[in-house]
Amino acid sequence: MNKIFFVVVIILMLNINQNAFAEPIENDFGIVDAWFNGKEATVENVQLKIGEKAEVKVEVTSKINGHVIVKLINPLVTESYEVITGPSLIDKRIDNLNIESGWTETYVWTIKPTGKWTNGNAPINLYVQFNEAYDEYERVQFTIANPYILDEQYPGSTPKLTPNPKSTDQPSSSEGLPGFGVMVALMGVAVVVLTRRSLH
Repeated sequence: MNKIFFVVVIILMLNINQNAFAEPIENDFGIVDAWFNGKEATVENVQLKIGEKAEVKVEVTSKINGHVIVKLINPLVTESYEVITGPSLIDKRIDNLNIESGWTETYVWTIKPTGKWTNGNAPINLYVQFNEAYDEYERVQFTIANPYILDEQYPGSTPKLTPNPKSTDQPSSSEGLPGFGVMVALMGVAVVVLTRRSLH
């Protein structure tokens, strides 16, 4: 009986912790909430294959009159994701100017891993800035999800092909025609022999 009670308490604690992490972030200037594939941020323990689509949703509410900047951020040097549909590209800001208190906007992106970064985590970060005046602002920054990108293609997705010179009809400069180098060498020897004979 004690074991069952202990298990129930642990499950309740995990649910409470999960809900605590899932609360929207709020400050004096606004409220920000985000979801990854329907799960409230920050989403952990998720894997994506190359070309596998995922949905990122962000809801922003302003408590002030002013401006609101929204941006999805890639913290890596490599372009880990490609935007299929959405209001902006990753690392490109969305400017909402001269909005009023109570303004709310929902943004939805469909993204997929590019395959340029695999066998590691590729976070999807969010940046929101509320500006009431030039020097009066509040920022919200957090990770929406931290997927692990697998080094395998998602079924049905189109892989990005890189040109392979060996697969074309034209021979590359390094390959040339078969035996071309040998033929040039033999011609060189013949010229030398003929020149020596004409001198004698």
